[in-house]
Amino acid sequence: MASDRSDLPDLTGATYVVTGANSGIGLEAARKLVDAGGHVVLAVRDSARGEAAAATLTGRGSTEVAELDLADLSSVRRFAASWADREITTLVNNAGIMMVAEGRTVDGFERQIGTNHLGHFALTNLLLPHVTDRVVTVSSGLHHGPQVDLEDLDLTRGYRPTRAYQQSKLANLLFTSELQRRLTAAGRGVVAHACHPGYSATNLQSHHANPLMNKLMWIGNKIVATSAEFGARPTVHAVTADLPPDSYIGPTGFQGLRGAPGPNPRSAQARDADAARRLWEVSGERTGTSFPW
Repeated sequence: MASDRSDLPDLTGATYVVTGANSGIGLEAARKLVDAGGHVVLAVRDSARGEAAAATLTGRGSTEVAELDLADLSSVRRFAASWADREITTLVNNAGIMMVAEGRTVDGFERQIGTNHLGHFALTNLLLPHVTDRVVTVSSGLHHGPQVDLEDLDLTRGYRPTRAYQQSKLANLLFTSELQRRLTAAGRGVVAHACHPGYSATNLQSHHANPLMNKLMWIGNKIVATSAEFGARPTVHAVTADLPPDSYIGPTGFQGLRGAPGPNPRSAQARDADAARRLWEVSGERTGTSFPW
């Protein structure tokens, strides 16, 4: 199934929670889902920005805005508690930060692993009882790199912005595979997929800890990158297409940077089932959340 909004099925009656949906590929994915009739919950840190973004979504579906700060586990728990008995068709773990200066979340985690992985890990486990179809987590082609440091997730022995980002995006893939393993073992029909946008121009590329890198990425955005709308296509494909469990979807053109969405290869590190299980255990200990079944 193609992921252009004109080719999507009728999503009337379906509910999608999209984290970080106030800008970039999250907003564009939300737009496609709303255009196809879906109800999209924009789960955002800044409610005012979320409301402004929601006002631009004028398709056949509907929207609501809910506050969620993935860098604060108390905010994650409040968001999850607000769902009561409501169903979620698909949870889209989209929000993220990229190559920022070293810092800590409210709970003391390194910011990139804390926001990109641990926040979504906790959110997913808390919301899973409400999810009826799938969980889609946005990773990156930059997940290729060293293995996740399970003994030092916060990289206290030597923080580098790019290394921290790569680790968090690799964690997204390991999380997806282990989530699918657990869902299958529990006999659940919910499936887990991951995706990546290729090289898409968004505001993520403007927060690098190194000002020179910000300038270089700005040039890359102008010359090489695809649009945020194009970058959202793999996400929407992962949300709506008929796919095998634990699929990894991205652009299928040159080096996964552009082209129609389809299956993409994972790195050897991302296929390490033992690392995935160990990361799950560490993440559960650090967030105080666990698989609900």
